[in-house]
Parts: sequence; C-alpha cells; structure tokens
Amino acid sequence: MISPEQAGVIIMLVGIYGLMAKREPIKLVLSINVVSLGLVLFFIGLAYSPGKDVPIMPTDPVDPLPATLMLTTLVVDIAITSLALAIIIRMRRDGS
Repeated sequence: MISPEQAGVIIMLVGIYGLMAKREPIKLVLSINVVSLGLVLFFIGLAYSPGKDVPIMPTDPVDPLPATLMLTTLVVDIAITSLALAIIIRMRRDGS
C-alpha cells in the first residue's frame, strides 16, 4: 500500500511535469496548484501519528500545528490561484 508521503511526492512530480510540458498560462497555474496540493499531502502524511488522540481533552494528544499550517496553506493557495487566473483572463481580454 502506498503511504501518504509517497502519494504526495507522486502528485508533486505530476505537477512539476505539467510545469515543464505545458505553455498555456492557465495550465501552468493549475500545475502549480497540483504541486502545492502534493506538498500539503506530503506534510500531512509526515505529521500522522497512529494511535494518538484528538487534541480536545486528550491523554496522548496529536500535535495540531501541522494540520493548522496546511489548512492555512490551502486557503492561501486558493487565493493565489484565483488571483493568477483573474490576471490571466484580464491579460487575454486586453490583448485581443
């Protein structure tokens, strides 16, 4: 069975391939988004601790910081992706 770390690396490699193989700006932005999602999966997989409790009244808690940081990363990723796509649409409209 494949681990989350390995899946994250594979997804990052797919995104890097997209960055190298594609020339269209929208596909480049989406490839950057895929690389970022692979990185988030990789770090969440590294932070996984089997047998730990949730950090609400626990006896043996898991560290909530990695999940918090990755959630913040996803929110920032969405904002950057939407801004980049809006800029691309604006460039195409002004260029035509």
